[in-house]
Amino acid sequence: MFTDQAHAATQKSWAASKHHPFIQQLQAGTLPLATFRYYLIQDHYYLQEFAKVHDLAADQSQQPQVIAQLRANAAQLRSGEMAVRQGFFQELAITDDDLAATPMAPSAYAYTSHLYRALMTAGSAGAIAGLLPCYWLYAEIGAMLAQVGSPVPIYQAWIDSYNADDYTDEMTDQLALANLVATPQNTPELLTIFKKSSWYELNFWQMALDHEDWSVN
Repeated sequence: MFTDQAHAATQKSWAASKHHPFIQQLQAGTLPLATFRYYLIQDHYYLQEFAKVHDLAADQSQQPQVIAQLRANAAQLRSGEMAVRQGFFQELAITDDDLAATPMAPSAYAYTSHLYRALMTAGSAGAIAGLLPCYWLYAEIGAMLAQVGSPVPIYQAWIDSYNADDYTDEMTDQLALANLVATPQNTPELLTIFKKSSWYELNFWQMALDHEDWSVN
């Protein structure tokens, strides 16, 4: 199956994500709140585009099952994961002024641009392959971190959100969708897209640690 090939092809980058200092510090409770705030702002930008790509991919598809699931996942993103983020925003007093003062970082911009390119060059199947690592890797990280937890309540809440049944069910549906749209002909292109998204996932953590911006040094 496509997902078996994709998982096998990205073990190195996924292992690096799971053991990235951002993840290790979040679990230990030593991640500075300022860094988590920055991550949440960048993830807010990312999730907005992530949801839009679902809708655009549904627009391009001719398969009723694919259209229905992409629409449902976009709606769930807005009512679920993005709503949880708003709770975090309130808890950390992240305001509209904070968002205005913090533009989308280069790595977040590049990652979302990659998703749009996957859609434009490989259609809805390309978009599904590009979107999948975010679902799947976060579920694996959530399951891993849940075994120990974090002493910081908001970090624990973040972990719990990715180990919850509704999230893991969504991820399982997305795995099935990727296998549905993959064919012998498009699998090489979809694997390339999947691997690039996995690379961007890894660099998203570093972007947050660095508080990456558009400065020229």
